[in-house]
Amino acid sequence: MVVLTSTERLVETNGVQLRVIDAGDRDAPVPADGQRRIRAIAAPLAALDLLCASGTSYFGVPATPYIPGTQGVGELDDGTAVWFATTAGMRPGDGSMAEYAVAGPDDTVALPDGVDSRLLAALSLSAVAAYMALTARGGLQPGAQVLVLGGGGVVGQAAIQLALLGGARRVIAACRSDAARERALRSGAAACVPSTGADVATLAAAMKEAADGPVDLVVDPLFGPPAAAALRTLRPGGVLVNVGGSAGDVAPIESSTLRSGTLNLLGYTNTALAPERRAEAIRVIAEHIRAGRLTVDYEPVPLSGATEAWTRQAQGRADRRLVLIP
Repeated sequence: MVVLTSTERLVETNGVQLRVIDAGDRDAPVPADGQRRIRAIAAPLAALDLLCASGTSYFGVPATPYIPGTQGVGELDDGTAVWFATTAGMRPGDGSMAEYAVAGPDDTVALPDGVDSRLLAALSLSAVAAYMALTARGGLQPGAQVLVLGGGGVVGQAAIQLALLGGARRVIAACRSDAARERALRSGAAACVPSTGADVATLAAAMKEAADGPVDLVVDPLFGPPAAAALRTLRPGGVLVNVGGSAGDVAPIESSTLRSGTLNLLGYTNTALAPERRAEAIRVIAEHIRAGRLTVDYEPVPLSGATEAWTRQAQGRADRRLVLIP
């Protein structure tokens, strides 16, 4: 059971049926010692929220009922604009998909003036994953050629733009649909090839044809066959950083591919990121947004439509990031 905001329905999320309740009004959260109350301005509906609710995340089955929302943008009581994180679905407590939330000082990041709160909410931890995959794990160097899998998703769109901002000479993308291809190209990809519908060898051939020589770095939110194909495009000593598994938890990777290219296959998760590093990344992303250098395709949804938005996301009918607003 997941409390979203007195209709009851079943929604399937990641193969698990959830009892979703439109719960009506709830008492405003009371900050514990050291916590701050935050008036929520924008809360993204991200894949992590569904994973947590279904009990298929790293954190196991959540204590229910609870209000979802692992992150958001809002204002403190003194009017300070902040990005914030919650433990909703990971540990007991309510999240950002409400009028008010609470968070501790390690989980709030003060924002500069002029940051689009909805856009930051839409990007937030997805852009953090892209940024850290490129820099901390991938070691992005000026002049590198980067391949971004899932280029039409939020992580993918952010990775394309952040790679170019970080000095990449060329970024190519692999996308699953025409709409995703358009988003990747708008984000700055020089070319976009299919990420589905073919075997690994065919996918790899298309990626190589689109690339201008060997690829230095792959950002991979997909895994599965696309990751196996992308490994074949890397230069000797090249790096693939995996940040997700939306195309499958298992990839048909040959030992010979890894060894012959002395390739580096690395993993990354935001949950392992220290609060100060996360805050640093959020500030970088916020500054890029404020300066008009970073954007993403998203759809604002009134908080009153949270249940319908959750259902769309769970059923795969959301073609862009959904952001709940008051």
